[in-house]
Amino acid sequence: MNSTEWLAKLISFNTVSSQSNLPLIDMIQKELINYSTLSMRLSHDTQKQKANLFVTLPAADGNVTTGGLILSGHTDVVPVEGQAWDSDPFEAVITADRIYGRGACDMKGFIAVVLALVPEFLKIKLKKPLHFAFSYDEEIGCLGAPGLVADFQEHRVAPAACIVGEPTDMNIIVGHKGITSFRCRLQGKAAHSSLTPQGCNTIEYAAQLIAWIRGLANQFKQLGPFDHQYDVAFSTITTNKIQGGIALNIIPDHCEFSFEMRNLPEINPERIFNQLQNYVRENLLPQMRKEFENAEIEIVPICSAPGFSAMENSELLHVVKKITAQKELRKVSYATEAGIFQKQGIATLVCGPGNIEQAHRANEFVLLKQLKLCEIFLKKLVTHFG
Repeated sequence: MNSTEWLAKLISFNTVSSQSNLPLIDMIQKELINYSTLSMRLSHDTQKQKANLFVTLPAADGNVTTGGLILSGHTDVVPVEGQAWDSDPFEAVITADRIYGRGACDMKGFIAVVLALVPEFLKIKLKKPLHFAFSYDEEIGCLGAPGLVADFQEHRVAPAACIVGEPTDMNIIVGHKGITSFRCRLQGKAAHSSLTPQGCNTIEYAAQLIAWIRGLANQFKQLGPFDHQYDVAFSTITTNKIQGGIALNIIPDHCEFSFEMRNLPEINPERIFNQLQNYVRENLLPQMRKEFENAEIEIVPICSAPGFSAMENSELLHVVKKITAQKELRKVSYATEAGIFQKQGIATLVCGPGNIEQAHRANEFVLLKQLKLCEIFLKKLVTHFG
């Protein structure tokens, strides 16, 4: 199958993060099993409903563990509910210049190119192994990739470099922010609203905490640190969802809100979380417990993905710059799995077909010329490492 045929097939599988990706993974395995020299490994989630797939093309000398390149992509996609699609989002529509369908851009297009090139990759006399890393649940917090990395490390596979094929218009991305999201639950005491002193109003205490978070955001905005290669040059932290109370005339005994931080790579989210916990423990919770001794505030991380900053002197960056002749190296505010690989000492870059502006939207598409550019890029890159 060529890239277009592979992409149409991948789109036909509903791999929204709430669904299992096993049918798609099984299909890829069945297609690749025809190539006897390949080895494949699965690493599952705890419910065995989702899996990462790690594929290895051995080097000419049989080496499957030391060095080499990873081509990485996530198999899950975002939901389509509430979007006005002009066609079935899980049935590819191919026109003269583009392919429509959920995941066409983000990021089944890259996976399709990788799979279509397998026959050509196998013709190259590889000095080092070539790996494919196809993960689950990237869209809901990069949940699958850590298990994938842990699994290949457990089997003493030590890749040297990685390309994460998120949609970048085939531009080289050398940095992105990290993301950490949190859920905060407050428990107070209900009372009739005419008897306010008898209750403990969780919405009002949540408001104090949210205001403290906003103050922290203002510090980032005013004091930095700054990196003007990003659209937003500083770290951000925002409260984006809140709910609480049951009626207008009842003091609310519960409130829950969610907030997220998008940090520059040099900012440690754990340090910020500790600041927040200290404020709650030393200031806010004691105030609440003066009104209700059993009051509680619980803050738990929902998901996180580390920031990413490319290794400036890596062979991968040198080679990719030479292949693409790109002089402008970019940074983006959205998160990818790149930081997960980079933290393990694997030189990583983000580069893939499609435009991020098409991702997550109705009528998502990727241009055919972008798939072609990706094919050319990957053939040159793998040939270099070969």
